[in-house]
Amino acid sequence: MSNSVDGRSVTSKLAAIIRAFSTGEVHSLSHIARVAGLPVSTAHRLTSELVEWEFLQRTGDKRYCVGPFLTEIGVQAWHEPTIREHARRVLDDLSAATRATVRFGFLKGPAVSYVEKRPNTRPVDTSFECRDLPAHATAMGKALLAFSGPEIVNEVIENGLNQFTPFTVVTAAALQRELKITRMTQVAMTRQELNLNTSAVAVPVFIGGGQVVGAIELTTTGAGFQLHLLQSAVLVAARGLSRELTASRCRNLTGAGTLHHGSGVRTLEASRGRPGFVGAGPAAPSAQDLTSGKLA
Repeated sequence: MSNSVDGRSVTSKLAAIIRAFSTGEVHSLSHIARVAGLPVSTAHRLTSELVEWEFLQRTGDKRYCVGPFLTEIGVQAWHEPTIREHARRVLDDLSAATRATVRFGFLKGPAVSYVEKRPNTRPVDTSFECRDLPAHATAMGKALLAFSGPEIVNEVIENGLNQFTPFTVVTAAALQRELKITRMTQVAMTRQELNLNTSAVAVPVFIGGGQVVGAIELTTTGAGFQLHLLQSAVLVAARGLSRELTASRCRNLTGAGTLHHGSGVRTLEASRGRPGFVGAGPAAPSAQDLTSGKLA
């Protein structure tokens, strides 16, 4: 379809409106317009067309929900959500609750590939491509390195701990100390290490067996003095995503009957005996699995 004066095609606008209903909730017109990044008048016109075609349905209180035709498509084409889809929903909720920029990342060599959700923007793009950050200078990188094997940590160190600000950790000993603390607390923090006036807190995401598959990070402006106030929200989000991924992988394994063997990671020994983190379990998904969304 042709582009409008704002450079967006009608198709992209319709897709943004439909994606606003990815959680199945009921939304007002103003909420739809805000999430889709559209003027209210445009959102009203397109939403009315989607109602006419039964992609959406208007409720008695003049709000909107998923319509019968879209529901029918979803039922017939249902599949187990991928890691990216699970993460996108969690990031949408976390960003809305904290009004902060949040990310989900995983290790890709010495760097972290990630998806990002900024407050008051359209839903998360599920592509991991071409968005890498240095692992040693980011909170999510440290959260991932803390539960990765020593060969991965050594690769990051040998690749060079580049200095981005006066606060960047640039020695192997200092990095190892921070990783040790993160292993004990399951929380990683950076204060102005990648960019000045930007700090972050991150929590690793595990699947059954205590194996790390990613990390959720929340960034904020300033020197990071308020990070402890935001830490609990990130912890809740990461643990919720861990439970979702573990349950999803169990369903996949039950259906497939086989295990996928990806790259090795460190089993979280300290978490033995805790619900959802018992036993050695199969190997965690590799970077290739994460980019394709595989869980098993």
